[in-house]
Amino acid sequence: MDTTTLKNIIEGALLAAGQPLGLQRLEELFEESERPERSELLAALAELEADCQERGYELKQTASGYRFQVRAELARWVGRLWEEKPKKYSRALLETLALIAYRQPITRGDIEQIRGVAVSSDLVRTLMEREWVRVVGHRDVPGRPALYATTRQFLDYFNLASLDQLPPLGEIRDLDEFNVTLDLGDSLGREAAVGGGDADGDGEDRVGPPGDDGAPGAGMPADTTNIVPLPIHRRPESEHE
Repeated sequence: MDTTTLKNIIEGALLAAGQPLGLQRLEELFEESERPERSELLAALAELEADCQERGYELKQTASGYRFQVRAELARWVGRLWEEKPKKYSRALLETLALIAYRQPITRGDIEQIRGVAVSSDLVRTLMEREWVRVVGHRDVPGRPALYATTRQFLDYFNLASLDQLPPLGEIRDLDEFNVTLDLGDSLGREAAVGGGDADGDGEDRVGPPGDDGAPGAGMPADTTNIVPLPIHRRPESEHE
């Protein structure tokens, strides 16, 4: 199969899928007799990425695979396709998400101890409904509190292939920088993928459920003993999302 045909097949599949496609899924598009080598697929993907350099969309690799998406710098204009204003996230939710991302697996009690305020059930439910966070187990202590970790959808939404791509904590002086890094306040966010995403404009990312591989979070570091303090200030009063 010539390179042009291979590129066209991959491009068409990515546009039609409406979700990231991994290399294995792309390989399954072909009959065994015509299936390209993995190296050929990678080369075709690299060429597609180069072809997008002067376009309004880009080919991006996330934790779940490859997808076409609108460039972030065009969010100011493309975001006007949706009449509703983008959902804004509170500092409480941002702090909770940051703690889970950097210290996972972590319990709700751990988060409350660090932040100095109660974590509302609505806040946790919001993170789980968006499929950014899931329960990956329970701590073996009285009450067996749930352990939370980020999901593959969290990585996909924020254009991360793994947790290793999160900004080092030493480079984050306050939570506002974490917000900018993950683009939480962006009106377009990561939902305006070419051929998929937030089709009904309600600000909710339509993605599938987390994988059933039992992993506690894609790319989650195995060693969580070396904990670096997060730039979070304790508050004396209760706080909600």
